[in-house]
Amino acid sequence: MVQYNQTRLDTSFAALSDATRRGVLEQLGCADASITELAEKFHMTLTGMKKHVGVLEQAGLVTTEKVGRVRTCKLSLRGLGDEAAWIEGYRQLWAVRFDALDRVVEELKRKEKANGRKRRA
Repeated sequence: MVQYNQTRLDTSFAALSDATRRGVLEQLGCADASITELAEKFHMTLTGMKKHVGVLEQAGLVTTEKVGRVRTCKLSLRGLGDEAAWIEGYRQLWAVRFDALDRVVEELKRKEKANGRKRRA
């Protein structure tokens, strides 16, 4: 398996573990938004939203820019390529294992069916 920066993956998955932060990413996928707009959308305080955005920013998933009194959030250009590749590696590993299990189950069914015919005869 390809080696990934463990700290970066840990930070990304920790950021993604929260439903509100995933919602913020989804919202920012549609359009950039201020912290105030995000706080209103998610029915939370500005302080609470700033903390969520800070976690996403630390993970490199969101960038912010302050113009005057407004801090605008946008998706980072980094994306989730490494995280998706890491998940895909495990998806492939499990697909191989489930395929092998399917073959074992099919073989057992075939043997059971063959043994059933022998008993009736």
